[in-house]
Amino acid sequence: MEVKIYGRLTGCPYCTNAKAVCEQNKFDMEFIDMVAAEMSKDDLSEIVGKPVSTVPQIFVDGVYVGGYTDFVAHLRTLNEKKDDSNDQ
Repeated sequence: MEVKIYGRLTGCPYCTNAKAVCEQNKFDMEFIDMVAAEMSKDDLSEIVGKPVSTVPQIFVDGVYVGGYTDFVAHLRTLNEKKDDSNDQ
């Protein structure tokens, strides 16, 4: 699974948590620090395809899933589907 996270390296607990989830699960992760990249909210909104006001903003396998809470919910859904297919 390839995960791309747009966020801030400091001062963003949800960004830190998203990175930690990726590291724990050994996902192929790219973290873009918006401060270092000098990206604005408008720049990020253009990438996401809609206005955004918070970080992180996360893509999984090239598909936008949302923020940290959306990311965790997406992973839960994937795990449930995997568990269902293993039960059959």
